[in-house]
Amino acid sequence: MDWGINVLAAEDIAVFRGERLVLHDLSFTVPSGGALVLAGPNGSGKSTLLRLLAGLVRPAAGRVLWDGADALGDLAGHGRRVAYVGHQDAVKPGLTVMENLHFAASASDRPIAAALSALGLQALAELPARMLSAGQKRRLALSRLMLSTAPLWLLDEPTLGLDTGSIERFGTLLAAHRASGGMVVAATHVPLPLPDAAGLRLS
Repeated sequence: MDWGINVLAAEDIAVFRGERLVLHDLSFTVPSGGALVLAGPNGSGKSTLLRLLAGLVRPAAGRVLWDGADALGDLAGHGRRVAYVGHQDAVKPGLTVMENLHFAASASDRPIAAALSALGLQALAELPARMLSAGQKRRLALSRLMLSTAPLWLLDEPTLGLDTGSIERFGTLLAAHRASGGMVVAATHVPLPLPDAAGLRLS
């Protein structure tokens, strides 16, 4: 899929978590094909910023822009632009791997076989998700990105629990998304397979 030319921008963002100001005077841009890696200690606001970009929280000040327009003015429309993978894998334990992907593919015309292959899940397709290891559940959560039609991927510690081979597969998935004009914003404590990504350290 080719998403064309898009630009995500934050202008002078400030965000409270409870009564604590966790982000302030924060500005950045992510162009089509671009990636931004968020770094910083626990509690520095990485997850909060991802939730803001997903439209799940509102800024106390500043704006989130999509091609120069207020991205959060139409939350339903913005939601269609975003694929968000948080700390929780959001896997349905009573469904098989294949059934989990069928559920995720309800709004997509992309082949489920490609999603299985992307993270090496073919041999696990008929296994109930409750029987998966933590790393396998993470691979299943990430494989749903293959079924998304959203240009903006927001990823919170995406490689948590993955082995080296799975991280390499994930890197291929990220590269293909960016080559099609997609964008990635990821929070991490470890290096990610995102060459030429911009960095933003929160403190």
